[in-house]
Amino acid sequence: MTKVLIIGGTRFFGKKLVEQLIRDGVDVTIITRGQTRDSFGNSVKRLQADRTDQAAMQHVLGSSTYDVVYDNICYTPQEAEAAVELFTGRTQKYIVTSSLSIYPFGGIAKIESDFDPYSYTLPEPYPTKIDYAEGKRLVEAVFCQKASFKVAAVRFPVVLGLDDYTRRLHFHVEHVAQGLPLGIPNLDAEMSFIRSDEAADFLAWLGRSNLEGPVNATSNGVTSLGRILSLITEATGQQAHILTETDAADRSPFGIPETWFMNTAKAEAAGFKFQRLDDWLPELIREISDLSPIM
Repeated sequence: MTKVLIIGGTRFFGKKLVEQLIRDGVDVTIITRGQTRDSFGNSVKRLQADRTDQAAMQHVLGSSTYDVVYDNICYTPQEAEAAVELFTGRTQKYIVTSSLSIYPFGGIAKIESDFDPYSYTLPEPYPTKIDYAEGKRLVEAVFCQKASFKVAAVRFPVVLGLDDYTRRLHFHVEHVAQGLPLGIPNLDAEMSFIRSDEAADFLAWLGRSNLEGPVNATSNGVTSLGRILSLITEATGQQAHILTETDAADRSPFGIPETWFMNTAKAEAAGFKFQRLDDWLPELIREISDLSPIM
């Protein structure tokens, strides 16, 4: 892997992926709408286009080809279909970010075969309104059924980090620190997580590997929402105020009804070693707490 294109790549784990590939000496091009400034300097090439404008994408790409294309911002089957058309003959491998959300809640650790994108029925026409989970299912299905190039669909859980622009873990720390109520339906529900730098490391590794198809990627271990709140209490010195029902503004973005996590045996068998969740989550909570105001 010497020449890479990243669709998106200026925020969160996409930014960390770019930084990792630069360190690895990879020739990196990013294609964005140009709305977010980056800190990559002369280390990357930049193309500007809206991915939903196929003519603009074709124009800026020209005749360029890439060993690997990373796509962190594909949410609809229409976007996936356009990418299949656009990158046929332009790349050897396409890595699209998918999600734990393609799996239902409950049960034991999810394995890749629990959702098969190669046999999932593609609707005709594609729906114009769709929720996030079904969007990701159809994205996987379009790529896996229609692409002539190699495809890997990375199923991440919630990605955490100090630089998380969605501030999901920050939300919990700040609510506890400020004595605000938290709406959580099930404190015992267990979840998978991955840290943003590990997500970037995995994507970089996957670009060099021969692994294809759907692949789960998450830190080893699970934790409950109750355990997360205990760690937050340790870090802030404040007790969490938990309610099963609250206003929308106070509902936990981790407020799942049942346990929901993944098995990573496929990636591990291919050679990737995941970090232990307990080795980084308490530290991250302390770091966020140090930055959070207390009432």
